[in-house]
Amino acid sequence: MQARRASRELALILFSQFEKEITHYSRKDFENIMLKSVRILSNSASEDLKLTVGSLIDIKAMLDDYEAEHDSNLSRPIGVKNKPVQIPMTDEMISKVDTMLDVAEKAILALEIAEFTTLENQSEVKNYTIEIAEQFKLHAKEVDSEIQKYSNGWDISRLVKMDKDILRIAITELLFVKDAPLRVVCDEAVELAKKYSTEDSSSFVNGILAKIIVENGLKG
Repeated sequence: MQARRASRELALILFSQFEKEITHYSRKDFENIMLKSVRILSNSASEDLKLTVGSLIDIKAMLDDYEAEHDSNLSRPIGVKNKPVQIPMTDEMISKVDTMLDVAEKAILALEIAEFTTLENQSEVKNYTIEIAEQFKLHAKEVDSEIQKYSNGWDISRLVKMDKDILRIAITELLFVKDAPLRVVCDEAVELAKKYSTEDSSSFVNGILAKIIVENGLKG
């Protein structure tokens, strides 16, 4: 995983932990919340990996039962090892495999973020995450004003919080950090929306960011 991508993932978790107005937080607060967030990620990854193991056990049990109950093995003497048999890829198995893959990917991602954040030589992740938070703290009203302006009549207070936080991070990067290619910022904001928010969130986020880029004459 790239360091900046890890920073955006961590920033989203950081923003979700805010219980007060952003102006009430100090850099030390940001660091403490980040540490708490990494612990949450690590614990979540551990639980996800346990679910993945459970799915693997279920699939193995299903395969063992299918093999044992196959006609070619039912007629074999008791105690004799079963012969391998071909199996159809059933919808149930596909669903179990898809669930397992999804859980495994999230667990791997969480562990990568935790690793990036805790390794001393990967301080870029921590520093960039805090830079996003501090820049948003300085420009919160301007960022929220941009979201309100292009939300097609939606009151910003009624927006899905996850969408709002994703937009806050991306707009802060685009307008005030200005340290990453525009396309990368937008693409990764859309990916965060696909991963963590509602079905329509990715197009909503993409549309607002596109308007902000055009209206502000951003290039790069």
